[in-house]
Amino acid sequence: MTTVFNFTFVPWFRSVAPYIHMHRGKTFVVGIAGEAIAAGKLHNLAQDLALIQSMGVKIGLVHGFRPQVNEQLAAKGHAPQYSHGIGITDSVALGCAQEAAGQLRYEIEAAFSQGLPNTPMAGSTVRVISGNFITARPVGIVDGVDFIHSGLVRKVDVDGIMRTLDMGAMVLLSPFGFSLRPRGDAAARGEDVPPRFPSFFSAAFFRFAAA
Repeated sequence: MTTVFNFTFVPWFRSVAPYIHMHRGKTFVVGIAGEAIAAGKLHNLAQDLALIQSMGVKIGLVHGFRPQVNEQLAAKGHAPQYSHGIGITDSVALGCAQEAAGQLRYEIEAAFSQGLPNTPMAGSTVRVISGNFITARPVGIVDGVDFIHSGLVRKVDVDGIMRTLDMGAMVLLSPFGFSLRPRGDAAARGEDVPPRFPSFFSAAFFRFAAA
């Protein structure tokens, strides 16, 4: 370690120590836009989040997927539809959303599994767990427009999420929520998020629904 490095790194590390103490044991909800993943930023984000988690911060990770869904729709020659600022999820869009979400989950889990030597994640162990933590309700018909599979958050399984975080895992939340309606499942934009969990769910990531 050079003398110059000592004079720059050690004071910096001392200066950030109060923030490490302040946030240790706290829960962060981090949103990653689909655009950031499409731009190739995922691996850098994974390294940063792994570092933050190693300092004792609990992380809930929410990802978007609009560009990935739109790419799938374009490949099928199907234009995305919107009304009232919400995506209309027909059967074609639903299939594209399922494909995009599955691929992104694979990529995110892979990004947190790369502990290569001489990288920021060397020696790290990050467990990424996802599940049916979100219960949704369909948007339904608004001003004569049927949103089909699009939906809003009905309930968030806060206790399940917090138990998973307490295990030391990172919780991965996709833009899908599951509905009790036989018609299918609705995804989330989040008016009904409990105050006990940070309300990132109001973001527009949760537009498409699952079946």
